Amino acid sequence: MEKSKSTESAESIEDIVLRHSGRGMDILRGYKTDRYAQKAAQIILSWEKGTVFLATGFYVAGFAETDGPVGTLFLAKALKKLGFRPVILTDDFCKGFFEDEGIEVLYMPLKADIDWCMQTLGTFTPVGLISIERCGENIEREYANMRGVSISDKTAAADLFFRIALGIVPTIGVGDGGNEIGMGNVANIIEEKLSLKPCVVTVDELVIATVSNWGAYAIIAYLQKLTGEKVFFDFEEAQAFIKKTVEMGSVDGVLKKQIVSVDGFGMEIEKEIIDSLGDAI
Repeated sequence: MEKSKSTESAESIEDIVLRHSGRGMDILRGYKTDRYAQKAAQIILSWEKGTVFLATGFYVAGFAETDGPVGTLFLAKALKKLGFRPVILTDDFCKGFFEDEGIEVLYMPLKADIDWCMQTLGTFTPVGLISIERCGENIEREYANMRGVSISDKTAAADLFFRIALGIVPTIGVGDGGNEIGMGNVANIIEEKLSLKPCVVTVDELVIATVSNWGAYAIIAYLQKLTGEKVFFDFEEAQAFIKKTVEMGSVDGVLKKQIVSVDGFGMEIEKEIIDSLGDAI
């Protein structure tokens, strides 16, 4: 039976979060399964209802950038509503972002090593690890920003958790540029097609998006579609949280300015993406 035009032209959730792509994530799309965000949500729903670590916080120009924390918060809230115990793993550059949001926060010291990570994993025994816009080591064992500048002295080694857990505890990574935890899954393609030195840390499932927040939003949208539980949010909630983090010092990672925008995209684009995802649900 021939498909209708409306069916053929309908955007998937993955299509929505890859709109406005300018850093090559649309290129990587060709190397991913069609519904990779749906697969990530299905993986999460297969976990026992225990602790889930959500790593975020990317150092930019003295502060944490606006991309990452908001997606992490709303994914954590969705997980909590679904019966999990979310714990946000970050560092002091996100200090104060989450404390009044009803989600546990674990601050990783800049000098934390593998022993600290092993002890923490033993204490919390997470059933899954999720990274959203968190820098991971490249092949030169450096944490580098999109300009290739080392930020190793400003980045706690959260990727150690994902290295230790791989093959033992399920892991998911969300990224938008190439230097985030999980991009090791497509490192060779990034080097060849995007001419970057990618993060080499791998995960069980990688979610790509034009903005990492949007990748987290895609997972939340699928969690709602798959469970029927109302776990998605509206634009006003996201905007309010972004404004709050900016007031605390957070900066746009592309513009390097303390401004209510994310990766150079203003709130009108943020609204477009969130509203479109709401419609897709």
